[in-house]
Amino acid sequence: MELLKRVQSIIERDQLLDSGDAVVVGVSGGPDSLCLLHLLLRLRDEYALKLHVAHLNHCLRGAEADADAAFVAQLAEEWGLPASIESRDVAALAREKKLAIEEAARQARYAFLARVARRTGAPKIAVGHNADDQVETILMHWLRGSGLAGLRGMQPASRLQELRLADEEVSPDKAKDRLLLIRPLLESPRADIEAYCAEQGLQPRFDRSNLDTTYYRNRLRHELLPFLETFNPRIREGILRSAKIITADYALLRQQAAKAWAESTLTESEQAVAFDLRKWRSLPLSLQRSVLREAIHRLRRSLRNINWVHIDNAISVLQEGTTGTAVTLPRGLEVRIGYDQFIVASKEYAEPLPDLPWLRQTEVNLSIPGQTALPESDWHITAQVLERQTLDEQSLQHTQPWQAYLDYDITGGELWLRPRHTGDRFWPQGLGNKPTTVNNFMINAKIPRAWRNQIPLLVSPSQVLWMPGWRIDERAKVTETTRRVLYLSFIKGNRSEA
Repeated sequence: MELLKRVQSIIERDQLLDSGDAVVVGVSGGPDSLCLLHLLLRLRDEYALKLHVAHLNHCLRGAEADADAAFVAQLAEEWGLPASIESRDVAALAREKKLAIEEAARQARYAFLARVARRTGAPKIAVGHNADDQVETILMHWLRGSGLAGLRGMQPASRLQELRLADEEVSPDKAKDRLLLIRPLLESPRADIEAYCAEQGLQPRFDRSNLDTTYYRNRLRHELLPFLETFNPRIREGILRSAKIITADYALLRQQAAKAWAESTLTESEQAVAFDLRKWRSLPLSLQRSVLREAIHRLRRSLRNINWVHIDNAISVLQEGTTGTAVTLPRGLEVRIGYDQFIVASKEYAEPLPDLPWLRQTEVNLSIPGQTALPESDWHITAQVLERQTLDEQSLQHTQPWQAYLDYDITGGELWLRPRHTGDRFWPQGLGNKPTTVNNFMINAKIPRAWRNQIPLLVSPSQVLWMPGWRIDERAKVTETTRRVLYLSFIKGNRSEA
């Protein structure tokens, strides 16, 4: 099939272009990008396209790179197309970001294309990746130990955000989320593209760096793939066929992963994602990995590759770990296990406390009777002394966790609220008259670690009388012999007159 017809068939099948589209075309001056620009120019009237040429000089090849930039600028002028020609010192960028030259060039190139697209109002960026590039990409991913997402290779169309560009290399707004990267030549072999250039009288530039086998991709192209062809002369076709199969399987997995995410996620913010631990543990291993990877991607959108070791370690800990265990993830993230949930967040992240009457590292003497405000809080506690005979049995059952009925003759009137102290002990009501430490009770009651130092304990000079929200002390409960009852209640809002 003629290359133009084949490319147009792919454009229609994958809906790469819409009528009236503005498209930024990345043009290096080589055969692939020159062919792509020529084909889009031939299709311009049919799709009413508005084309804009974009070329970035990586400043890696001296005068040759400058000549490439001049070639693209002249070509755009001859073909009557607007052009953006810029330079970026990729070697300096690589040193600054501690990246390989190839990755630094990739980052700079796509960031440049995104800037041009935003500046010109183009929703789409076209690049000249071909079928041979696809084979090399898939092979690179396989050698790295990639999962299904990488073994699919490049896609005919993908959102720019999927490229995981460095945060500082893209606009701080959400425009990048709408930019679509299209690859109309992705199923066209390099040989067909070079033949097309010859037929059309196009004279692409030759990049000598493509022969330099110190670059990883070039070694694959010039050494590994020819070697593999000695085992299977049609190895490229086989790799591309496998990629198509994997792409379909991956799409199904993504559907299942989206369902698993919805069912296991408790809360999500830009700082943290919390999951139901039981529901996550009930997922198949593949979906456990997918959910965890998705959390990392959402919190670190510029992170391109997630190391297998990180995911494998995290899954082992989440499957077997106990409350309080944490495991490191990439880019300053970690997984923390709670009692019935786990959180993916930065190491510095502190989970927001619910709106409850917390007490932060201070002591508050109670007014009895009266109302006492909790410092730096909208909460206060009221205290009343009541006659036992005025209360029915139902009101003494402690059904409200932030209210308490205590024997006033046991508690006395010298009471205060304070956070827990090391060694605090009490006799939790309902536990069979067995004393325990406050710390052990909090652990057994599955009180989150972040809450424990901020729960206000009601104490007298001799004992802990009440852990608000949980239990009173057995020794201070109201009995048949109680004469006076101390009624305490935490209330949020304005204090009323006593």
